Amino acid sequence: MPPKYSHVKKRSASGLMKKGKNSPNGHHIIKDTRHSRALNPHVDRSITQAMSAVSQLERAIARVLLIRYEQDIARLYSTRLYSIALVHLPTLVMRCVTLGGPGWLAFNHDSDEIKDFFRAAISMDMRQAGERVATKSVLWSYTALRHFALSNNVDVCNKLGLHSLRLLPYYPALKAHLDVLEAMPPPAFTKPPHLGTLRDGQDALEDACQLKFGWVNELAPAHSDWDGDWRTKVRYGYEKLAQTLWRVAREFDVRGYGLILREKLTTKWCDCGCSTDHLGEVCERTVREDEEESGVRIGKQREWDGRGSGIYGWETEEEEDIWEVDLDFGGLDPEEGVDAEMTIGEMMEWRYLRAEQEKELGNAAFRKGDFEGAVKLYESAYEIESELPHYQLNLAAAHLKLNNWIEAEKACTRVLQQHRSVKGLFRRGKARKMLGRDEEAIQDLRAVIRLQPTNTDAIRELTELLSATGGEKTSKAIPDENTNPSSSKQAPSPQKETFAEMLRRLGIPEPKPTKQPPFQRTRADDRKLKISLLAGATDATHGKHRKGAGTMRTKRAHEMELMRAECMTYPSWDRYTIKRVD
Repeated sequence: MPPKYSHVKKRSASGLMKKGKNSPNGHHIIKDTRHSRALNPHVDRSITQAMSAVSQLERAIARVLLIRYEQDIARLYSTRLYSIALVHLPTLVMRCVTLGGPGWLAFNHDSDEIKDFFRAAISMDMRQAGERVATKSVLWSYTALRHFALSNNVDVCNKLGLHSLRLLPYYPALKAHLDVLEAMPPPAFTKPPHLGTLRDGQDALEDACQLKFGWVNELAPAHSDWDGDWRTKVRYGYEKLAQTLWRVAREFDVRGYGLILREKLTTKWCDCGCSTDHLGEVCERTVREDEEESGVRIGKQREWDGRGSGIYGWETEEEEDIWEVDLDFGGLDPEEGVDAEMTIGEMMEWRYLRAEQEKELGNAAFRKGDFEGAVKLYESAYEIESELPHYQLNLAAAHLKLNNWIEAEKACTRVLQQHRSVKGLFRRGKARKMLGRDEEAIQDLRAVIRLQPTNTDAIRELTELLSATGGEKTSKAIPDENTNPSSSKQAPSPQKETFAEMLRRLGIPEPKPTKQPPFQRTRADDRKLKISLLAGATDATHGKHRKGAGTMRTKRAHEMELMRAECMTYPSWDRYTIKRVD
């Protein structure tokens, strides 16, 4: 069992829990104790009704924990995105304008190169959400359940905490709160209203540009590409880049992350009758220690609403950024294959490096044509690191080569539950086409073109499908890959249709015209830049070790050093380079 949930291990006194030696992930499993025949009609039905009530209570509690967790990810990562825009984007802007000129980002902020970099870094952040948010969210939700119990004069054990069965008489109120949570809109990334503008980032960026590219005097700029209007260009590019960051972030669905916690809440905690009891074993102690240390804040004693309970500085500028907290979980299970001295950052890097090793072996097998071997290796990578969607993308590609259409579709669907990926939509569309589910395939391919209008492969597949299903009367030429999506006013060619005509023919709404910058485009703005990720460890493993871990030379630490030496890239907001390629 992963260490972050070691505090919720269930006791096996009831005989329900056994260690799954043959289980692929080594997790605890629940024995199936249901009878294969009908229950004895002479058994007291009140017992069955009582067990049904307990099951309903446990399912309601599990659902409350899950919904609040999803909302916590969306809210806390929105704070994280604001921090990224304020701290990391100015550095990215500075590197881009150094090579492309002050107006380069104004015209290229929405390029695939920029968005792919954002997707890689956000994907790694969302992977961490399963580690960082889940642990605290469960604590916050337990605190809210505890406040609810105290408001109804329910006893809470000083050592074992709240026992779920004590909430049984108050199930209607609990269910009413669950109904409110379920009626909330789906969690999405939105800038928190209490956070300010990006003025601080703008000021820091302008100061840096002034030092490097500013005017030597009032008559002559220090650099030929930089004229007197460079501040407007840099500021405009920075604002547009921040908007692109939020758009890319909204491609990710928080409901697809935290898979280990989700599995526990949906399959393991609902029927055993002990979920909040065992949560309380650690949560109650944590809550009481915090109250003894910090006191009980006014208005917190009876809090029971849809927010994450117990978070410091709720909706204020002091709100806690858990991505800046150096989380550390000790007492790891040796069967997990990690050292007990590892920090949470080291543990995440260890899993990522192992999964990447399996993926690279799978890629090698794929290139050799050994698609069955590639499938096994990609599945192994996903078992190690299930919070990253790209292993399922690779798996889908291998299944498509083997004509395993059903398996390919399932793999793509798992990807799309986490990230609205162009590759995931395209490959699922191909699988559904081969399964004869043309309407669903058409929907996927249209979604691809909406996300990536220049994807000629998707246009070709969609055109063929519409022709086969009678969706279009005549065959049209496919626009050239370099066709400008925003140039809907181009003169029609005898051979090629305009982009707007192509969208109408394929049944795709025409995108809104892009607002042009308030200054002219220059030759420098057409330069091609490439962002490359760097190999190596994250900052969590360089300088953030716990006391004494810096000198530790264990077998696991040595293996990690060897894996880092293989130059595996680790997507990060501060580990990349930018080069000109034109």
